[in-house]
Amino acid sequence: MIEFQAVTKQYDDGTTAVHALDLRVEEGRITVFVGPSGCGKTTSLRMINRMIDPTSGRILIDGKDIRESDPPLLRRGIGYVIQQAGLFPHRTVLDNVATVPVLTGTSRRAARKRAGELLDLVGLPAGVAKRYPAQLSGGQQQRVGVARALAADPPVLLMDEPFSAVDPIVREGLQEELLRLQAELAKTIVFVTHDIDEAIKLGDRVAVFRQGGVLAQYESPAVLLANPADDFVSSFVGRDRGYRALGFLPASGVAVGEVACVRFGGKVGAARTSLEDGWAIAVDEASRPLGWLSAARLSTVSDDAEVTEDLVISGGSLYHVSARDGATAGSLRSALDSALSSPAGRGIAVDGDGAVVGAVQAEDVLTALSAARTAGKVPS
Repeated sequence: MIEFQAVTKQYDDGTTAVHALDLRVEEGRITVFVGPSGCGKTTSLRMINRMIDPTSGRILIDGKDIRESDPPLLRRGIGYVIQQAGLFPHRTVLDNVATVPVLTGTSRRAARKRAGELLDLVGLPAGVAKRYPAQLSGGQQQRVGVARALAADPPVLLMDEPFSAVDPIVREGLQEELLRLQAELAKTIVFVTHDIDEAIKLGDRVAVFRQGGVLAQYESPAVLLANPADDFVSSFVGRDRGYRALGFLPASGVAVGEVACVRFGGKVGAARTSLEDGWAIAVDEASRPLGWLSAARLSTVSDDAEVTEDLVISGGSLYHVSARDGATAGSLRSALDSALSSPAGRGIAVDGDGAVVGAVQAEDVLTALSAARTAGKVPS
């Protein structure tokens, strides 16, 4: 557990970056610091590993005042991930990850073996190990940065806007990877972001900071969305907080119905006869969705033609479920988004392997939403 006790940071010019911060970071959970630029969230993070020392107050890790620890020694027990990874450009990926274990006395051979295991853990192929950072994509570099932060198996991991420099698609993948890793490793993570959607997606608890380094509210994402503490928090969370709150409501009441599927590369004539209400899903050999086929688009080619990429219409987002009966259904938000973003008015439902299991109707999702609102589960 990390505890801030009346922590203030004031600079020589009189600027107060953090003001009287009282906050407990729960062990084994992800705590997100979020707020506008200059609100003190990064300063608060960097005080945990003594990259910045507070002007007053105390910070405790597992009940021990961090001022009693030598800063370099303290930092070796705290993983740290920053924007653009901060990798050593002259070292290979493998040696970048092995850096901290070697510094703490682990043999180079053992450190490199562990580094290889960590690269696999964060979803990087073995061939990446011998490359240099400049040879990697931005998303790959961030994964290496996470692997390096985990190399000494620290109980605490600090992450300062680690995904902000990559494009939205890569960013979403990195967020999912972090949640997967956390489910397996259960680290105490403090994550800084300026993106409220990222905060709500990742955080077990979210600390919203206002200008002047003042903590405005500290709650679970669901409570934060349902009951913002004041106008500032309400404004920062956004006017569409009711929609965001749907991410915490299960879509178990939304039926997953049958849907026509057509194998990519098959004959258009066979595909045309498979259409239901003018639509079918094009799938690959593993039944993973590639997009939608419409009667209108198929009518432009002959029956003997093959179903090719130019006939497929992007299918929008996917609704992830593990069972058709909804026992392990995803959120109401993901069901609604998949249905509304689909050109067919039906969201594609997929299982844990990404294979199509059916479709959800927009009307069914809205009915479930209405029921949730009647039950008082959706904030106004």
